[in-house]
Amino acid sequence: MIAGRARFHASKKIQNIVGYRIPDLVFTGSFLEAILSAADYDRMDRTLKEQILRIIDDFLDCRCAHAPLCGCPERKFSRLILELRETGLDHRQISAYLLEEYGIDLYPADILSFLEDSVHVLEAIRDVAALEGEDALKEKADAHISRIER
Repeated sequence: MIAGRARFHASKKIQNIVGYRIPDLVFTGSFLEAILSAADYDRMDRTLKEQILRIIDDFLDCRCAHAPLCGCPERKFSRLILELRETGLDHRQISAYLLEEYGIDLYPADILSFLEDSVHVLEAIRDVAALEGEDALKEKADAHISRIER
């Protein structure tokens, strides 16, 4: 999944604040624990604090019993990438947006690969929906495919 490739650009700063080594992968348990409980927000600069708070607000807000290790943050991140593409951003622009807004470093080639894989999944959904006579689902899949591929 694309979330497994998302790296936090300023992870060294967070390591200095929490006082121990953490992975730079955003959606790992130890990184999430560091930003949720161990980080001293008063020691962060404004940009870093805003990026961390955006990650928390946009990806970690769920009611699951096992949050944030429930899979919801990864799904929300994937959905954001698809939504950004459907609004017209290309893979390079999506990468730049993620870095600026969330401090998340993600290679444009990884985003492009994820988008291609997503189209293949949607094509499979469309084909199965057509076989099962689920016209509404087929139309939704077609609409998403066309918005991603434009």
